Amino acid sequence: MTQTATAPAADAPEARVPLSPEPAAETAPERAPEEPILSFRNVHFYYGEFRAVKDVSIDIRPQEITALIGPSGCGKSTLLRTINRMNDLIPGIRVEGEVLYHGVNVYGKDVDPVEVRRRIGMVFQKPNPFPKSIYDNIAFGPRVVGYRGNMDELVESSLRRAAIWDEVKDKLKQSGLALSGGQQQRLCIARAIATEPDVILMDEPCSALDPRSTLQIEELMAELKKNYTIVIVTHNMQQASRASDRTAFMTMADDRAGYVVEQGETMEIFTNPKHQLTEDYVSGRFG
Repeated sequence: MTQTATAPAADAPEARVPLSPEPAAETAPERAPEEPILSFRNVHFYYGEFRAVKDVSIDIRPQEITALIGPSGCGKSTLLRTINRMNDLIPGIRVEGEVLYHGVNVYGKDVDPVEVRRRIGMVFQKPNPFPKSIYDNIAFGPRVVGYRGNMDELVESSLRRAAIWDEVKDKLKQSGLALSGGQQQRLCIARAIATEPDVILMDEPCSALDPRSTLQIEELMAELKKNYTIVIVTHNMQQASRASDRTAFMTMADDRAGYVVEQGETMEIFTNPKHQLTEDYVSGRFG
């Protein structure tokens, strides 16, 4: 099956409820822990004629941290961005296969990519706060989606969940750009969770940070996974082994297309990998 990254027609039906399921009733049974919240099914990704990722089939479990590791250029960030259709903004891209979120293909013709990105937030490699006040950085997304609740409470709650409220509560009117690098990244995490997603994507969120700030982000991730599913791309093997529950190792084939060599529990990947390529990479013999 081939899906092209084109916006849905303006008169597309409004049947988008599966992408934003209502909270389960208290009496409803909880989802089984092994049921994935995200699934890749035979996913191939193309930039024009170049296939950057091939035949990826992996599951992402809810309320866990899944790390994508592998050498530079193997398609980790490309794969990450297929989840919330960030790649749609690049001309000439093409996706084959399915990326399922709550069982719904996010590339389906009736799926609104804006709704996808609201439900699946993104934190980038370099902290990128808007040139606005700290308050307006958090309020921006909710305003766009028409939030009608108490904005002050939402801003405070988001900053608290991102473990930065105590550091900024007295300077909410100051520019987010005035914060330190680590604070800016936590501000961006607060901005991502302000629209109430249930998945957070992180593309090397600590690569531009010092060790102390990196540890703060890792501690924050451990706290956030109680309520969110996190998928992280990292080149830091120590970070992947410390912070993630599951790991998928990717590398490049002879045609330069990235593919998944092995996936599994992080402890198994790092201590008892099934493939020699995985062992060579996590032990530092290549990559």
